[in-house]
Amino acid sequence: MVSDYRTAPGPVTAPPPATVAVIGTGAIGQDLVSKIHRSPVLECTLVAGRNPESAGLRHAARFGCPVSAGGIDAVLAAPRPFDVVFDATNAMSHAEHWRLLQPLDTLLIDLTPSRVGQMVVPTVTGTDAPAVRNVNLVSCGGQASVPIAHALAGSFAVEYIEVVSTVASTIAGRATRLNLDEYVATTQHAVAQFSGVRDTKAILNISPAVPPAVFRTAVHAVVPGAVAGKVRAVVDAAAERVRAFAPGYRVVACTVNGDEVVVSVEVTAGSDVLPHYAGNLDIINSAAILVAEQHAARLAQAAGTGVTG
Repeated sequence: MVSDYRTAPGPVTAPPPATVAVIGTGAIGQDLVSKIHRSPVLECTLVAGRNPESAGLRHAARFGCPVSAGGIDAVLAAPRPFDVVFDATNAMSHAEHWRLLQPLDTLLIDLTPSRVGQMVVPTVTGTDAPAVRNVNLVSCGGQASVPIAHALAGSFAVEYIEVVSTVASTIAGRATRLNLDEYVATTQHAVAQFSGVRDTKAILNISPAVPPAVFRTAVHAVVPGAVAGKVRAVVDAAAERVRAFAPGYRVVACTVNGDEVVVSVEVTAGSDVLPHYAGNLDIINSAAILVAEQHAARLAQAAGTGVTG
């Protein structure tokens, strides 16, 4: 009997992981390297900084990642474009990085509050890469607050939203301090855009408390006719969706006093390199990895492997 080759089983070959570069060797960059290392569909093929003696480059080298002190020039000098580039530098540098990388077939994931690319908050926008190939993850406060603000505005007639985030000073690096104005403006813009509420405000507190304060974001909203039970149900559902990719995210308070609603969320880090109180970095990095992994799945599907994102 002659077998039908069309139905004969053949070897199953796993798709190659998406190639990834990280620009920036601070705490965000170091945690990204660790998270990439754990991902089955991402491969860290370059970590680029500016200081050849930086702890971030040493950390990446321990994971076997190629490293360079050439910054964006090292990314551009690669023999072929990376599938994904994470920008963990600062808002001013990101605009130039995007100008240089825009002609390449690369997804640029921006962890600075530059507001250059398309804003993505996974549970609100999904994780589809935009046609322009520049994803902006707003800010740590945006990642923590927008899901709550969006959920409240989707269920109630919200008149005002104020977002107050508190981060420990020991984890607020140089880039964070340089980008304070951009952080506030970008977070406020995202809250307004994704809630549809025009009257919004964003505040960032850098706490010198000892021991360091766990990252916390409070969402204050004016909600005429708010009912405590209904508010809590909406908030809990939104938080559960975030925990699918950021398990340390939890609601620690939800109060309704007349028309005033206050929701406080706390994020603890589940990281090999970050302290537990650095949930601000963990949540934005977790969102970044989710976007990159979904992009890797789409690349594999497009290559005919049958992998779906």
